[in-house]
Amino acid sequence: MSELNNVLATTKQLLKRKGMTYRDLARALKLSEPTVKRMFATGNISLGRLAEVSTILGLSLAELMQLAVENRPRIRALGEENEALLVSDLKLLLVAVCALNHWSQADIVATYLVTEAECIQRLLQLDRLGLIHLLPGNRIRLIIARDFSWQPEGPIRTFFRAQGLSDFLDSSFSRPGESLTFVHGMFSSVAFAQLESETQRLRDRFSALHEESLSVPRSERQSASLLMAARRDWEPLAFAALRRDR
Repeated sequence: MSELNNVLATTKQLLKRKGMTYRDLARALKLSEPTVKRMFATGNISLGRLAEVSTILGLSLAELMQLAVENRPRIRALGEENEALLVSDLKLLLVAVCALNHWSQADIVATYLVTEAECIQRLLQLDRLGLIHLLPGNRIRLIIARDFSWQPEGPIRTFFRAQGLSDFLDSSFSRPGESLTFVHGMFSSVAFAQLESETQRLRDRFSALHEESLSVPRSERQSASLLMAARRDWEPLAFAALRRDR
């Protein structure tokens, strides 16, 4: 959806909330009802006219634009083709991960070997992909759903399994801020469903803590990574090799 279409869609929602019809708006604008209908259908509306509409709604034009940004459709996942695009350019992937973690453009350039021009170029790509909205001053606004996730078998997860998982696990997990728990049990189907529910609850809590921490300056925040994995009917290959039914 284009920015103008998003503004018009938001305007329609506001008209409905106020109980106003196209006829009411046409009367307020001193236009014919068909003209107003055509204006919304075609998107042929001037900035001045849009300002008039926002005034009728009791808003400034800036407030209407802000509401439109907040109402912009949020994506829950990228397609595999777009995930492959991120993986094909390491700096694009880096900028994407930083942006999704609420880093500013200045933070990225100051921390990594990425020039300002390279960073802005990648941010523009992310804007086109629908992950962010790049605002004036190179400010970054995320426009993804809260439950956004990468494709289960897509290029991003494949990349991190191949290049990040072994690096993540290459630790004694004995230092402060590190922990590793591995447990094994025999579960019923009902118990396994409950475990999956608890896992989702922990993921939601992780996301909530991440959001709460955004009020703290980035210099006072540290990276936190949580790996959760559960497999039904898994056993070590060494054990499987000793099975009588092989």
